[in-house]
Amino acid sequence: MKIQDLISWYNNLSPSSLTHLKVLYDEGARFRDPFNDVCGHDAIIAVFEHMYEQCDDPGFQVSEHQVDGSVAWVSWVFQLNLHNKPIKIPGTTRFEFGEDGRVIDHRDYWDSADLLVEFPMLGSIIRYTRKRLSLSDQQRFCK
Repeated sequence: MKIQDLISWYNNLSPSSLTHLKVLYDEGARFRDPFNDVCGHDAIIAVFEHMYEQCDDPGFQVSEHQVDGSVAWVSWVFQLNLHNKPIKIPGTTRFEFGEDGRVIDHRDYWDSADLLVEFPMLGSIIRYTRKRLSLSDQQRFCK
């Protein structure tokens, strides 16, 4: 398992470092997040290339990780600028590693509404829906 190498790669991810994914991920690895479900080096690299095309200054900052056998959980914050507004989205990734220590399954867990709320039309709908479905301010435990 190459968890420290993987964390370092994510913390320093850049368009020029994308080809290093082939060292860290198995040829047939699967990548899933709220918007993508792809397999193989080229498809996974394409997801990250698309991220760089669509986002300004994207990056990950890994905060912690846990390993149990061939599975690791990594907590992170994804940062980007959208319309000159900085956005931070927390998330977690479950990595499964093959016998050679490379990633065979990558599954991201994050709330896509944290990003979609930043878009004018969608944002107002999401904010309205959150307000309607959440407890009143007097009933909330965390502020």
